[in-house]
This record gives sequence, structure tokens and C-alpha cells, in this order.
Amino acid sequence: MVDPVAADTTTDQRAPDVLAATPPMGWNSWDCYGGSVREHEVIANAEYLRDHLLPYGWDHVVVDIQWYEPTADAGGYHAGAVLDLDEHGRPRPSPNRFPSAAGGAGFAPLGARIHAMGLRFGLHVLRGIPRQAVALRLPILGTQWTAADVADHERVCPWNPDNLGLNHDHPGAQAYYDSLLARFAEWGVDYVKADDMLVPYHAAEIEAFARAIESCGRPMTLSLSPGTDLSVEHVDHLAAHSRLWRISDDLWDRWPDVRAQFDRAARWAPHAGPGRWPDADMLPLGRIGIRAHGGDDRASRLTRDEQRTLLTLWAMARSPLMFGGDLPSADEWTLGLLTNDAVLRITRDSVGNRRLRRDGDLDVWTASSADGRRRYVAQFNLGDEAVASEVTAAEFGVDADDPATDLWSGAEPTRFGASRTTPLPAHGCVLLAIETAR
Repeated sequence: MVDPVAADTTTDQRAPDVLAATPPMGWNSWDCYGGSVREHEVIANAEYLRDHLLPYGWDHVVVDIQWYEPTADAGGYHAGAVLDLDEHGRPRPSPNRFPSAAGGAGFAPLGARIHAMGLRFGLHVLRGIPRQAVALRLPILGTQWTAADVADHERVCPWNPDNLGLNHDHPGAQAYYDSLLARFAEWGVDYVKADDMLVPYHAAEIEAFARAIESCGRPMTLSLSPGTDLSVEHVDHLAAHSRLWRISDDLWDRWPDVRAQFDRAARWAPHAGPGRWPDADMLPLGRIGIRAHGGDDRASRLTRDEQRTLLTLWAMARSPLMFGGDLPSADEWTLGLLTNDAVLRITRDSVGNRRLRRDGDLDVWTASSADGRRRYVAQFNLGDEAVASEVTAAEFGVDADDPATDLWSGAEPTRFGASRTTPLPAHGCVLLAIETAR
């Protein structure tokens, strides 16, 4: 849907010298393919992104976890699986799943193909060093040390068996990350989703990863995961060493998962800005669960009202937007959600984003366009019954005669009024843009 109030794009906050100047937007393989995505599926989603969503700002293609495991499937993680590693203990894509990686090419061919579409290429990586590299005592590139010298057998991921931790008191730990990110740079990686970083908070790990990116010779956006109930006290450290960080565990197509994000987003939204984005997680919309870890092949179980609510909250909080469904299977409804430029404009160009008030199950958020000529008002009903929500012009600093546009319906603007009462369905919302001379 073309934004009826956003024809002028001169106010977009896209500082060219800031990496991730606006919240990253794109596709990630996790929600539909779990750890088992294959090259042809990545390409199909990238081509759909190019053909249908790139003009709206969706430009990242991210291959999620286990791309180095030949036997990865929908059954979860496999302890003891033989991984594809190079001679220095660095993971490389399994050729049985990524044929263009054969002969040691790695992800360079796939990265080049994605770049040729005008898109950015992203990879998932797990904190630490592969157990297999440690057991084989593989040498760390450019050093006299082996993987066994730098492994930490205590600080390991509690949910994935592939890696041991790294002992960052040993200089070989930094050398390993330096070699890993240098290889990612050779492959043309633009975006790195580093997992098992935040709960507990691995400060030394985050700093080592940031240093490795700094020295790799290629700009890369660093995304940190997962962050269930991540404390805001870490915000300065996070902003200094990464560009986005998760504020929750994995979010799935369940209303309780979406509802739980409201308080988290309210805590973190005031800290968002160019190059520093609290991340409310991926969008489990469209067709998901094709080979995901748990669940089944399905259309998102969120109702249409819940889907609009999810996207409205993500926009008002300026969360990154990573679509998790299979794009070639997307229906017209889902495509309409992803191409509503009036809503996406809030993600890329708004300031002062915050929760204004919470009254029981009614949540009210506000933001402004960067030039101050537009106010955004979002009213959410988190309850299980339909209710009416009242707001006033005074609380948003607008005039009663200012025109307001419903950004989801696309209806003609109406006078905002001194007060405005809107019926909201269960788990539903309304999102308004108010043009103001103030």
C-alpha cells in the first residue's frame, strides 16, 4: 500500500556514515527452515525479495544456524554430528546443501549472487569454537596455537552442542575470531547474527567479536541474540559494540509471545537510534514451520488482527524487521502487510517513539516524524474482548482539526477531534498518522 501521507521522503534518517542507520529489514531462514535451509531455498527467497520487497526497504537475506552441518534437519540439534570445517577449525557451508560451496568456495558464490540482486548477505554464527576442531587440535590461522589451547569447557551454549566456549584470557581466542570474520569478509558477508551472546551476558565475547569485525576489512552489521529479559543496564556496552540486539528469546506465532513483547519494547524503545536497534525478533508470518525445529508446516497461527498488532508494535518501537516465512509461498494478505509503506515509514523515519500510557489491557504509543510535521498514534487492545479506546488531541500535542489517516485501512483522512474513541477488536490495534502544523 502506498503511503498516502509520505510522498515526501526527504526527511528519512539515513545517515550514510552510520552502519545500520535505520533498522535492518529482510528475510531470515529460521522460522520456515530451522537449521536445514538449502541453497535453492535461499535463492528463491532472495529472488522474491528482489522482485517484490526491495523497493520497500527489505534488502537482507540471512542464512540462519547449522549451515555447516550436512545432516541438519527438522529434528533439532544433533550432538556429535560431523561438521564441515576447514583446516583451521572454521565452519564452512556443507556442499550437499549449498552446491556452490564445493571445492572450498564457501559462501563466496552465494554471497556474490545475492549481491548481484542488490541485496545484502547475512550469516548466523554460534559463540565459541567447534568441539570437533578442539578434538582434532586444529591450528588457529596465523598462530602457533590450536583450538584445544583456547577452548573453554565451562562456558558452553546450553541449547546447542556444536561448540565449546572460548577462553578470552588467551590471545588465541581473539585470533580465532579474527580468522573467522576474515573468512566471512572473503565471502562477502554484510550481516552477522551472533548467537548465545546475551543470556548470560558475555561482555568479553561481544568485545572480541566487535574487534574481529573491525579488523576484517569489510563493514558488517553485528546482531546479538537471544536476549530474554535483557537488562537495559547493558545499553551503552551494546551500542558501543553491536548494531542490534535481541530483547527476547525466539518469538513464535502465538499471541502470548506477542503480548510479552509490549513491556520489553517499552523499556527499550527510548534507546533506539541510528546504528543501535533493540530487536523484538523475527516476524513469524506467512508460511512457516516447513522444516523448523518444532511445530509443523503451517500458515501463521496469529489472527489478522494479531499480525497487524505485531507489525504496528515493531514499527512504533523501531525494531528491525526480519520476515521469517517462506516468501515464495506468501499470500496477498501477507504481501500487503510487508508493502504498507505508510507503516514501514515509521520504522525508517520516526523519533520520540515510546509508550505513552498503559490502562489495563489498553496500550497507547506515540512517535513523530523526524521533521515534526506528523504524529503517530497507536492504540492496542491486549485483552481477549473487544473494547473502545479513547485518546485526546491534547495528549499528543495536535489540534482537533488536524487530519488523521488510518495507516492500515488506507481510508481518507478525517478530523482527529478533541477526543477520539475507536473500537478495537481483541488483540487488535489502530495506527494513525496525524498531519500537524505544530
